[in-house]
Order: sequence, then structure tokens, then C-alpha cells
Amino acid sequence: MHDFALSLLLLGALSSGNQLPFWATSNQFGLMPEGSGGLALLQAGTQYDLSKEFQWKWGLSLAGNADSRTADFSAMVDELYGSARWKALRLDVGMKHVDTEFWGAGMRSLGSMSATGGHVAWSGNARTMPGYLATLDPVPVPLTRKIMWIRGAFGDYKTLDNRYVKGALVHRTQIYFLFKITKRLDFQFGLDHIALWGGMSPGEGAIPVTFDNYFRVITGRSASSKGTLNDQLNVIGDQRGGGLYRFDWRGDGWKIILQRDFPYDDGSGMSGLQNFPDGAHTFWFGWDNKDRWVSDIVYEYHYTMKQSGTYHDRPTTEEERKTLDPSDQYHYWHSVFGGVDNYFNHSAYKSGWTYYGRCVGNPLFFPVGTRAGTWTGKETVMGIESNRFKAHHFSISGKAFKCLPYKLMLTYSQNYGTYYSPYEGESQWLKPWGTVKETPLHQVSAAFVGEIPLRAARFVAAGSALRHFTVTYGLFADRGQLLPDLFGGTLGLRWDL
Repeated sequence: MHDFALSLLLLGALSSGNQLPFWATSNQFGLMPEGSGGLALLQAGTQYDLSKEFQWKWGLSLAGNADSRTADFSAMVDELYGSARWKALRLDVGMKHVDTEFWGAGMRSLGSMSATGGHVAWSGNARTMPGYLATLDPVPVPLTRKIMWIRGAFGDYKTLDNRYVKGALVHRTQIYFLFKITKRLDFQFGLDHIALWGGMSPGEGAIPVTFDNYFRVITGRSASSKGTLNDQLNVIGDQRGGGLYRFDWRGDGWKIILQRDFPYDDGSGMSGLQNFPDGAHTFWFGWDNKDRWVSDIVYEYHYTMKQSGTYHDRPTTEEERKTLDPSDQYHYWHSVFGGVDNYFNHSAYKSGWTYYGRCVGNPLFFPVGTRAGTWTGKETVMGIESNRFKAHHFSISGKAFKCLPYKLMLTYSQNYGTYYSPYEGESQWLKPWGTVKETPLHQVSAAFVGEIPLRAARFVAAGSALRHFTVTYGLFADRGQLLPDLFGGTLGLRWDL
């Protein structure tokens, strides 16, 4: 049997200022209003039937929010998908939330305790895109005695938002290797490669979408002579992603995860060595028993200052040009170091790695207009204004009295803008590393969210309809130099069938 689930959430949000605090809207799949208002969310779907070899399920999620900041009502299709699974293979078609990890108290409804959801390149901070994703669950590599395993994914999506290159396509390839070192210890590493390509550019017109260009996208190659000049000089489209190194240790009734999840924007950062120590460095500790007062703890250190160095290239010398191909005019005149990666931005795809105005990756990458207070997801966003930052993120979760799940998050960040455009003071760009004392904007954001299942209340009778209801709540605050000083709260009622 397919377990059918149906829920309806009605939620109100109130802020002390023009917009809601950071954690009230971040990592919410772009569903929350930007200012005080309300959200209605209807969700329905089924689960896989684990008793069968071939399994399928479907999901539907419709949302609408009223927003005082933009003075309008928005209706959205949040999810609309069908999924099929056979052995280790899975296919998702339609609009489906990306996978996240480190859920508060082990509950998906509380969201991730991590600032990135466990995935720096695609965090669940922005709305869902239509497309497909074929996934391979971990399978053992032959002749390795089940010590080495491999998993991955391959998919394509289309953007629908109001962006600089309209209708841009998105390709995603994931490949990870897992080593079962002992019965308790696992190690894995791999890449999550993402490319924006195609679409209609104001400067270039229609960017060719051909099978040849698609093959060049998925193999990370430059365009042929039929492509745009930018795609011929570099790889085709706007290619980026995230790399992962991770250890899992299983104890008796508990588990520890140590993870480095780092962004890259070109080949220089793909291995994670040239841009080291950039990345989200995560420590997670969790008890198997999620009914404890404190069941899970997360600490993350985010660092994106290096970006493979302060020099992207320098002019070639006469001696160097004697050994180079004159027909390759770019590399004939430029010796490329590969620095100044400028994470999640691109010269041709000027909206960068944003969707409906929100960074698709780590939400601590702030979109253009954040500091000025002009940002809105309703208009075209021209990329990321702060991709160089240091941040400490701490979160705990559990269940009070074994029945009231909660999640507490506290984030402190030092934000520097970009190499090309620092928020304050002198830039490190084109100067030897460490020779400039840079000036950050300090920011603190906090959140406390939880649920009160009415079925846990002693005054609710066993057969009462109230047992299908859950009260949700949230308290949020921002204080610092980048975002407005704000206090906010949410209060909602969810009905579950």
C-alpha cells in the first residue's frame, strides 16, 4: 500500500521592520513572504512501497503567500513530481525539493540545523526548478569486498524566474566514492557539478542549445566556434559546484559526522586544494534516540575568503609567448593562475547562482541589494554581492518532555563583499595574500522554532479531531551591520491527515 499523506499549514509572520529576519525566510524553499504576512501550504503525496521491488510515489505542494513588503499575493507550485525506484536506481521527474540533511530532532518539518542543509552548492534556500534527476544509490564497486562504494546523480532543469539570461538551463552531475573503512567508520568524497547554460541573453541573444553544446556542458569543456566568445575562452556556460570530504563515525546509540563541503567556480577550485581552506566545515553529533531534551548538535565554520588566491592572471612574458599558440589569443597574452573565483557569480550569466532572487547554494552568500535594502525576489537580481565571509553557525535540537520538538540556531558572520567590490576598506585583490587588513561587516542572526503536537496534550481526548493538529511557532532576530536590526515571529496551525 502507498501511504497517503495530506497536510495543510496556515501560518502568520510578523516583523518589527520592513522585512522578515534572515532565518525566518532562508532555507524555506523560497516559500515565505519577504515581509510581514502569511503563508498557506497544501501538501499531498505518497511514499514508496518497500515491499515491492519496483516502487513509485508522487508529491504535490501548493503555496500562497501574502507579503506586506511587496503588497501582493503570490501563488506558487512548490512541488509537483513523480518518482520511481528500482533497486539502487531512482528517477524523479517534475518539481521536487532537493535533499537536505541534519534535520532538527530528526524531523523534516523542523528543517535542517545546518546553514547549508548539508550541501553548499544546492541548499534548499530557493524555489524548486522543473526537471528530472536520475539517482544511483550507493552500490559496491566489484572486486573491493564491499569496502568501496559509488553513488551519483544526473539531471537537467529549466529556470523560470525573471533573470538576466532568461530561460537558462541547469545541468547537474554528482559522483561520490564511499569507503567503509571499519564497521563504525565511513569516509566519502566527491563532486556536485552544476552548469547554467543556454537561454536568451540581452547581450548575446539566443545562446545555442545543441547536442554538441550539451555534451560539452556535461564534460566541462569550452564551446566550439559556434558558441559565444565567452564560452569559447572558458568552459561553456556558467559551471560551478561543490566538493565534499566526509567522515561518519557510528557509536553505540550515537553518531558523529565531520564534513568539509566547499564551493568551486572553475577548475582551480574543483579539487578543493587550491581554494583551501574555503568551505563549510561541519561537526554534527546526534543521538539515535530523538526524544531527548538535546538529541542533535551542529557546529559549522564557514570560510570563503581565499577563492584560489588574489590573482586570476598576469600578462605573459615574451619568453613565455614563444612557447604558446598565437591562435589562442587569450592564453597567448594571459598567464592564468585561476584565483579570484568570485563564487556564484558570472560575467555572462549575471544573475549568478540565484533563483527567484535567492542564492541556490549556501544562504550566507547574500544577493545584490542586500546591504542597500533594495533586494526583492520579485525583480531581476544581478548576482551575489557578498561571497567572501567567515561565519560561525551553532544549532541544537531535541524534544522537550519527549514530545515538543524544537530547533535553536545562532549564526555570527563577518561579511567582506567580493574581491572586486569589498563592503568596506581596501580590497585584497591583486595584492599578496595576507598583506591587507580587510574590514568586515559583522552580523548576528538567531532563530528558535518548534512544534506543539496537540495529540501530546493531556486535555485532548484519544478520538478527538484536535489530535490531527500541530501548532508551529518561530522567534527570529537579526542584529548587525549588514541586515536591519529586526525581531520577528511566526505562528501557524498545521493539519495532518
